[in-house]
Amino acid sequence: MKIRANGVDIEVEDTADINPQDTEVYTRPVVLLIMGLGMQLIAWPAQLVDELVDAGFRVIRMDNRDIGLSQHFDHFGKPNILLTGIKYKLGLHIRPPYTLEDMAQDTLAVLHALDIARAHIVGVSMGGMIAQRVAIAAPQRVISLTSIMSSSGAKGLKQAHRDVIRVLLSRPTSGVQEAVVDHYVKLYKAIGSPDFPTPEPEMRERITRAVQRSYHPAGALRQMVALIADSRRADQLSRITSSTLVLHGKADPLVPFEHGEDVAQRISGARLVGIDGMGHDLPPEPVSQILDALIPHLQAVKP
Repeated sequence: MKIRANGVDIEVEDTADINPQDTEVYTRPVVLLIMGLGMQLIAWPAQLVDELVDAGFRVIRMDNRDIGLSQHFDHFGKPNILLTGIKYKLGLHIRPPYTLEDMAQDTLAVLHALDIARAHIVGVSMGGMIAQRVAIAAPQRVISLTSIMSSSGAKGLKQAHRDVIRVLLSRPTSGVQEAVVDHYVKLYKAIGSPDFPTPEPEMRERITRAVQRSYHPAGALRQMVALIADSRRADQLSRITSSTLVLHGKADPLVPFEHGEDVAQRISGARLVGIDGMGHDLPPEPVSQILDALIPHLQAVKP
């Protein structure tokens, strides 16, 4: 369903809508899931959503602005990522089309539109950064914070291997669906979990479903500029007062484990859980380990 939030049309899926006659579901504590760069709400594994519901939570997923079925911002044009990267390295000002703070306000506005006063906020990768921004901006709205395979954005942290960055910044050979799927298969293999590889047929099926739902690479580029421009968040993480769980794969080739350690160190009382063999994806075994830490974390804090 579409929700008008912060002046933006946001696509939302709410487990309360599965059986709207069941009024009990509206009294459950809410877990709001925020996906990463260029990723749609369908990227959350059903395993994770279903187990959260079975544990007694109402689960809400959303397409971030400029991706999936949410409102696109093509009037801002296609950004020059190479120039943005050069400005970042030189410490020059970057003017994004919108900011991660704007995206955090989208998130809060979704909660407001659904008449939800407080929620557990869970974000993965860039979604973890948006979740951090939500906890900074509106601590009274956040029951707990969970940051998965994410970063503070602090300079000086270990960066992804250049081969991974090369694949990340590459583009499909054409806009034909098969070429697009081939491109993302190559990318997901490069950043995936070395100890828990996803079988290629399964990966292709999942990518094809996402591409058919929405393929909007310009939006992902604009999100990337917003991410790069968010240079002050690291120093602001100390403001977070929400109970915080940091989950990170120890074999993450895109956002190395050091980033998770850094986030946990900057947030008072944060608990860090490292997952052996997990990269920058959500295969079944690491998801099981995530849930083993996540569900008790959510249950430990009163709504």
